[in-house]
Amino acid sequence: MTAALADAALRGFLTTAPPSEVFAAARTARDSAFGSSLTYSRKVFIPLTQLCRDVCHYCTFAKAPRGLAKPYLTPDDVLDIARAGAAAGCKEALFTLGDKPELRYAKAREALAELGFATTVDYLEHVAGRVLKETGLLPHINAGVLSPQDYARLRPVSASMGLMLESAADRLCERGGPHHGSPDKAPAVRLATIAQAGEAQIPFTSGLLIGIGETRDERLDALLALRDLHDRHGHLQEIIIQNFRAKPGTRMAAAPEPSEDELLWTIAAARLVFGGGLSIQSPPNLNPGRIEALIDAGLDDWGGISPVTIDHVNPEAPWPEIEGLAAQCAGKGHVLAERLTAHPRFVADPERWLDPAVRKRVTALSDADGLGREGSWSPGVAAPAPGRPGDPLGMGPAPAIARHRALERCLADVEAGREPQTTDITELFSARGAAAADIVAAADGLRRQVCGETVTYAINRNINYTNICTFSCSFCAFSKTSTKAGTRDRPYVLSHEEVGARALEAWEAGATEVCLQGGIHPSYTGETYLSICRAVKAACPDMHIHAFSPLEIAHGAASLGRPVDDFLRMLKDEGLASLPGTAAEILDDEVRAILCPDKVDTAQWLAIIAAAHGVGLPTTSTIMFGHVDRPIHWTRHLLALRRLQARTGGITEFVPLPFVHMQSPIYLRGLARKGPTWRESVLMHAVGRIALHGEISNVQASWVKLGLEGAAALLDAGVNDLGGVLMNESISRAAGAAHGQGLEREDIEAVLARMGRPARQRTTLYGTPAPRPSAAPELAPA
Repeated sequence: MTAALADAALRGFLTTAPPSEVFAAARTARDSAFGSSLTYSRKVFIPLTQLCRDVCHYCTFAKAPRGLAKPYLTPDDVLDIARAGAAAGCKEALFTLGDKPELRYAKAREALAELGFATTVDYLEHVAGRVLKETGLLPHINAGVLSPQDYARLRPVSASMGLMLESAADRLCERGGPHHGSPDKAPAVRLATIAQAGEAQIPFTSGLLIGIGETRDERLDALLALRDLHDRHGHLQEIIIQNFRAKPGTRMAAAPEPSEDELLWTIAAARLVFGGGLSIQSPPNLNPGRIEALIDAGLDDWGGISPVTIDHVNPEAPWPEIEGLAAQCAGKGHVLAERLTAHPRFVADPERWLDPAVRKRVTALSDADGLGREGSWSPGVAAPAPGRPGDPLGMGPAPAIARHRALERCLADVEAGREPQTTDITELFSARGAAAADIVAAADGLRRQVCGETVTYAINRNINYTNICTFSCSFCAFSKTSTKAGTRDRPYVLSHEEVGARALEAWEAGATEVCLQGGIHPSYTGETYLSICRAVKAACPDMHIHAFSPLEIAHGAASLGRPVDDFLRMLKDEGLASLPGTAAEILDDEVRAILCPDKVDTAQWLAIIAAAHGVGLPTTSTIMFGHVDRPIHWTRHLLALRRLQARTGGITEFVPLPFVHMQSPIYLRGLARKGPTWRESVLMHAVGRIALHGEISNVQASWVKLGLEGAAALLDAGVNDLGGVLMNESISRAAGAAHGQGLEREDIEAVLARMGRPARQRTTLYGTPAPRPSAAPELAPA
């Protein structure tokens, strides 16, 4: 079917089908693309100037110079508004202004000259850049008709821009029409400008103003014209369907407003014209009492809502309270999620759509789905995590909902011993609100079924024998060279004697395990690793040696010219008892190409772990998440672990490691997020429990990344193990974590006692340690 025939069929359906069928089709398209989420952007409204050369007959925003105290907001005015927004948790600064007022008003030219600028765009570029740099808010610019040169100048100081098409009907510009005397409202002019934004690769917003004299057919003409531009450039992120409001003091004060039926029909039509690829928005402050009807018509976005500033275009229409809007969305089975001014599709492809100066801030404000980051918590911060025992997500009582369909399918698969579907697992990672709470509860049910109520932990010591490394992993703040010294540690190498002494000291303090890992020192060979094992065993024959990541194994084997399995047997003969499943990061080469391009790849990591299992060396498994990765990458990682375990059975536990960002090189370059959000951290443990059910029995929470109280909260989210006390942990500390350096067993047991959960000290392989004399309470610092 040609596009013309398809459009004709769509027109026919929209013209003849009953509204209920139209709305049902729109909802289906919306739900297939956006699931249960409805979005909004928390913003401040900055009316840089209300002077405009156009004279739209319905507008009260534009004013003559005599109606304004000053023609332009000053830079201090702008920054005061932006700072108030940042303090209120806003992420967007919406710049709205009249179109080229200096071409009409001498007062505008004089004011710009006093400010030191020749044009409004000159001034806009300056103040938007200051807002981005000094407050961190993301500018969204609505500056009317712009040239390609204007877009080139404004792109480095904005995350998105917009221009309402309003209508594609030329007749509305004729004498007596609402756009007569407004040269910038000519449809051809506006469509050309929107096309130029696409050529400039700018995330862009457009839409219709309905009820100003256009017909339904003319609305469809406008929507199809916008769709054609989007088909060419891919730059439209949302279509706004805004209903005309008659305002006193305008020429259209007595004009009839569009009916609710017209508004809902147009929203549904926009959804069906654009399908699921774009957001369809309608302003909630212009439609009080219609929220549920708008949702039923296929809307998925509410646009910007400000807790700080009024809607200067519609000052008579107050913003809804965000909490109240969230409750109304929940009543319709949807969760309200905050987004950025750049929508997720553009956040996920920053090299194309975002200037480098803007990308850094967008990345810092976004979550793994490309939506707005929830809360201020990050892994490793000293502030407590939002979750608590009994309420892992920290969201309070969750409303009762029908069970998440993807969750039902996953549970059915794993209970039957089948691998869950990629799409289902990925969908679980993006769950929010009550759906997320349902996933957490299901995971904890599986934990209870497999592990009971007892929480395990080990007494162990970390020995990081060197932090000098020849590899250039972009996330790592631990490794150092003479030219890559971090802010916490200097390059060092521990002697074998010191390694043995630390192992003995740990044994005397009650440890049953030493965990040995280090950088890939340029002078190390496989013999180095064999000697380290000998040193530990010579000092402490009964200590369990849990050592050497797959990267170290690969390096050691290659340096000796031996196959990996041979080298593993050699290590085992010298006392190696198990391997940490670290260096996994994300088992997806798309991500590894960014994080660790010179490290072992996914297939090599899996092969080394399988080889370890093959020679009788069990391993843990890890995932380091929350940097440049997305839920699909997490899913691929979990399924790779599940498949490996199904073949070898050698994995003892799954250990999610939230990315600690503070001193990480990739974060400091503006290319990584601030670690996972708390919701993402909880879901990683919960979804890991579900996806790995029937294969890996133990799920561990890292108190080093989450804090002890945060890790304890996850004991109600599928976690059954708190790892080890990790005397002298240093890798997370090097990245900026406030936690680490070791716990006492009393710390762990006190937290568990408050929760009413039994505690059990375990060995590395989940056995019960043999009785020993009382241990010394403390160790010397590393």
